[in-house]
Amino acid sequence: MASLWFLIVALMVVAYVVLDGFDLGAGVVQLIVGKTDDERMQVIRAIGPVWDGNEVWLLAAGGTLYFAFPLLYASSFQGFYLPLMIVLWLLMLRAIGIEFRTHSTSQVWRGFFDVIFSGASALLAVFFGAALGNVIRGVPLHGDGYFFEALWTNWRVGPDAGILDWYTVIAGVVALVALTVHGALYVSLKTEGDVNVRARKVVAALWPALLVVTLVSLTATLYIRPEVLTNYRRVPLGFAIPALVVGSLAGMFWLHKRGREAEAFFASCLYLAGMLGGAAFALYPNVLPASTGEQYNLTIYNTVTGSYGMRVGFTWWAIGIVIAIGYFVFLFRMFRGKVGEAGGYH
Repeated sequence: MASLWFLIVALMVVAYVVLDGFDLGAGVVQLIVGKTDDERMQVIRAIGPVWDGNEVWLLAAGGTLYFAFPLLYASSFQGFYLPLMIVLWLLMLRAIGIEFRTHSTSQVWRGFFDVIFSGASALLAVFFGAALGNVIRGVPLHGDGYFFEALWTNWRVGPDAGILDWYTVIAGVVALVALTVHGALYVSLKTEGDVNVRARKVVAALWPALLVVTLVSLTATLYIRPEVLTNYRRVPLGFAIPALVVGSLAGMFWLHKRGREAEAFFASCLYLAGMLGGAAFALYPNVLPASTGEQYNLTIYNTVTGSYGMRVGFTWWAIGIVIAIGYFVFLFRMFRGKVGEAGGYH
């Protein structure tokens, strides 16, 4: 059951990154693809029916983590207190940017809130990537299962590293580029006219950068934590995950170049799922490695909740996830098609 809940938490995180990831990416590219107020509003209309619903997956992932691995939840929220507060403020600013610009008639204030929306989206992508980088790199855990990290120290990887160092910054850059491409693909899928053309140009310009930062991040990960290959050597079938990443990257380029927007966006979803799935597979059974020694690692075994709770919780989780999936299928089908330049869906 502990392994099952590890898989469930990983799936919830993947769902959040894939779904809210295109919202974040759309926010990053809004000021690039939208040159006029109407064009920027077209980008917002593309994500308008779903953006707040997509953010619910973050709450669902956090709630699942709290239920299944309470010690991990408590340790992480204490150690990452400062970045979590930053993330909460960025989430609020992003919502303020969307909501307030739609209620204002002043072009100055609309432009101001567009900058807030775009800037908060970009910073969220960076911080989420840096958070994953911290999990892979390890944090300064001790015998009590808790830790504290400064925002940065000496920018070097080691027992006294901060939340931001050269490795976690690389992870943040990977997340920013990947989600920007993901969002641009979604915008090109959902819009038409000049916005569609510019979004396609963003994808074409950033795909080589995505390839480079992916390779750099893989090399950096093997350099600082070579033991991530242990599970892959133990279960060679796991190499299907990096093969999926490579295939989805190639498919993203090939499909986008041929104007197959829906398939290219799906390839981007597979890329994000493959990157996160590969990290989860490499870390298992650890949920939070320690940079102070393997004996302090938080694993699925020393952080999991009781067996009775896991069994009962799985029953209710299964019911809830079926309802959630049904709702999101209904929502995306209701707002399928492209956003017209004059408003509305085709």
